[in-house]
Amino acid sequence: MLKLAQKHQVKVQVGHIERFNPTFSSLRQRIVQPKFIEAHRLGMFNPRGIDVSVVLDLMIHDLDLLLQLVQSEIVQVDASGVSVLTDALDIANARIAFADGCVANLTASRISMQPMRKFRIFQPNTYISLDLLEKKAQIIQPNANAVMQPELDFKVKAHEKWFTLEEPVIVSNNAIQSELASFAQSINQNEAVKVDLEAGYKVMALAHRIIDSIQERQKKALPLL
Repeated sequence: MLKLAQKHQVKVQVGHIERFNPTFSSLRQRIVQPKFIEAHRLGMFNPRGIDVSVVLDLMIHDLDLLLQLVQSEIVQVDASGVSVLTDALDIANARIAFADGCVANLTASRISMQPMRKFRIFQPNTYISLDLLEKKAQIIQPNANAVMQPELDFKVKAHEKWFTLEEPVIVSNNAIQSELASFAQSINQNEAVKVDLEAGYKVMALAHRIIDSIQERQKKALPLL
């Protein structure tokens, strides 16, 4: 598809809809130097999509967001996963290390009792929590202001240091509508698409590295006959 799109000079957008999630898009500029990222994407069992692993079904959306946040070479991928209700992987965990020192720990499950889509980002002097499902966010940072606001600030007693808890207002939207509008605009105004094929290819390549890592781990665990 990459070669055909380049050959015929057509615009193609990959359907990574979480890029248009207002929680992510609203806080994207606040995430500048992540050092540790934790993501949980849990869903209740649904017969749709069980022909592929949970890595390609659910985790792939968080992998796309991860590669947007960390613009660095991947140096190591370690993963584990199991099949519970289907023949494919139903739950998976991946630890991804980047050349810039950032480490990401991602978990995806389609056999959870409660749905969850959360991203937690730790960077110098800032902790950012994104709830992509509930459209909520929290930002915790050191507060050097002389005047404290008890309802917003709290103190780590061991270090006598004040921190501010910020809860940005997230303006909800229809992510699918925003995605389609963005693609239409890229065509009408001859702009670059927001999620191009190269980005989609990189995410797919990482997803398959995770699946390969899981399969290698499973092979090593098999008893010798």
